[in-house]
Amino acid sequence: MTFRTPVRPPHALALLVIAALLGGCASAPIVHKGSDERFETTAPPQPKAPEHNHGAIYQTVSAQGLFEDFKARRVGDVLTVVLAERTNARKSANAASSKDSSVRMVGPTVFGRPVTHNGTPILDTNVSASRDFEGQGDAAQSNLLEGSIAVTVSEVQANGNLVVQGEKWMRINQGEEYIRIRGIVRPVDIRTDNTVLSTQIADAQLAYGGTGHLAQSNSPGWASRFFNSPLWPF
Repeated sequence: MTFRTPVRPPHALALLVIAALLGGCASAPIVHKGSDERFETTAPPQPKAPEHNHGAIYQTVSAQGLFEDFKARRVGDVLTVVLAERTNARKSANAASSKDSSVRMVGPTVFGRPVTHNGTPILDTNVSASRDFEGQGDAAQSNLLEGSIAVTVSEVQANGNLVVQGEKWMRINQGEEYIRIRGIVRPVDIRTDNTVLSTQIADAQLAYGGTGHLAQSNSPGWASRFFNSPLWPF
């Protein structure tokens, strides 16, 4: 006969703490050039093989309209986006509530007399409650992004609109800063110098950030992320 010592399961609180610490230690995904395919440079399609045209001067492979300009219109063409983003947002909220309630119940009588102890009724009940709440919140945010970034056309939609995407990386001191953009551009909004304002891009996705020691110094540590996460119950 074999006797086995029962194994006690880990304490539920200890498991919760470990899971919370692991969740707080989770770091942001690593960002580097080419880490997101939505912003990768799009190459133009491969040229078609030359066709036999019996000695004609006109070649369909290298055809170009006589009255075309140099605006981006095909997959792989380069377009310059002028960043002119400025946003200001402010929100303020105030809330207050209060509630008072009271309940009084007279004790029963026995043989026409109330139940008392040393002359004091012991079955009378009197309950009162008071609750107050007051909250105030204020938030303000202002962003300014200026400059320019060259992107490529990744898709030409059926209505002629251009889907553009691209990223720009700059190495400064011990870190790198990047700008990413993706969106839909109308050909009519492209100016004569092959530029378009970022405010005229539909479904725009803009990202500005950095990597390195300076970016890490602006990020909270794992303990701060844990205490500010929804896992912290207090």
